[in-house]
Amino acid sequence: MSLKQLLVDVHTHCYLPRYAAFLRQRTQVPRIFTRGSEERLLILDDEPAAGRPVGPQYWDRDEKLKFMDLHGIDVSIVSTANPWLDFLSPPAAHALATELNNDLEEYCATSPVVSASEGIHRLYGFGLLPLVPDVSVNAILQIIRQISSLSHLKGVIMGTRGVGKGLDDPALEPVWQALAETQLVVFLHPHYGLGQGAKEAWGERDNGHVLPLAMGFPMETTIAITRLILAGVYDRHPDLRILLAHSGGCLPQLSSRLASCISHDPVVSNRLQHDARYYVSKLYYDAVNYGPEEMGFVADVIGRGAAYGPSPQKRGDRSSGYKHMLFGTDHPFFPPLTGEKKWKSVLENLQAIQDVTGWDELHKSE
Repeated sequence: MSLKQLLVDVHTHCYLPRYAAFLRQRTQVPRIFTRGSEERLLILDDEPAAGRPVGPQYWDRDEKLKFMDLHGIDVSIVSTANPWLDFLSPPAAHALATELNNDLEEYCATSPVVSASEGIHRLYGFGLLPLVPDVSVNAILQIIRQISSLSHLKGVIMGTRGVGKGLDDPALEPVWQALAETQLVVFLHPHYGLGQGAKEAWGERDNGHVLPLAMGFPMETTIAITRLILAGVYDRHPDLRILLAHSGGCLPQLSSRLASCISHDPVVSNRLQHDARYYVSKLYYDAVNYGPEEMGFVADVIGRGAAYGPSPQKRGDRSSGYKHMLFGTDHPFFPPLTGEKKWKSVLENLQAIQDVTGWDELHKSE
């Protein structure tokens, strides 16, 4: 089997046993608690329906591998699911990040191999950084060095608040530099949605988790990465590799509006070296959006970025933009509600890739 034929899942989560045990000990959010005979996970104070049920698929490696086998997934890049370490003190976050990164390395390094001759394992990971308020930059840089030394960890998963003030915080400048220099991928993932103000937006009707997940998460990602772009982070660190969850939220749809607003605002019009649509094309996007039309649109937006770069080229489209789109499942979230063996969310995403107009087999397999 050649590398190009491997199906790689870049958006798949777990709560490592050490982390799950830690959450079970807590009496405040976030926590895992028992209701009746069922364990439930509660990660936000105002989360609807008293959290969600959890089980072995959230922490058992064998369950992860069974899921991969069932859906023909060869390799998964596993990351701790939110809320990561956001709720801890700096010393506690640093200590737990160190332990969990070592645990994740063991989780991946001892996994089965896809190809013994190539030395490719079935599991790799994105590590954790102690991104909490008042943490020292040196503490974060120490963990970046740890992650870069662990051969099965290929990047970091990061929330949208940085060390409390967002991704445009000047305190993060050494962090961006270190991540660019080590070539670690930054997987940017939402957690807070629209924050406390979302209660009014969501209304009083009980809609479960639909509005926070379908609308709040994507908008959170959109705002966070836009602030990073506006802060000139990509101008200073052009080699930074950022992967956006959920196909970048609303960013592709709003990218030309963003560019126009920048060009007409005297505060920021001369701040950036390039048109905003160029930076949008430098980002990577998971393909967790479930529809061929949406998937093709995101690829078109990425492809056209060539027209806005330092050496403007012919405007591209989805036939070139696909190179910055990566398959994902969001496992173990969105399980079937009924007794189906295969997961509808995964089947829809795989079918969407096949149905994108303008992609041939090369585009779909890469």
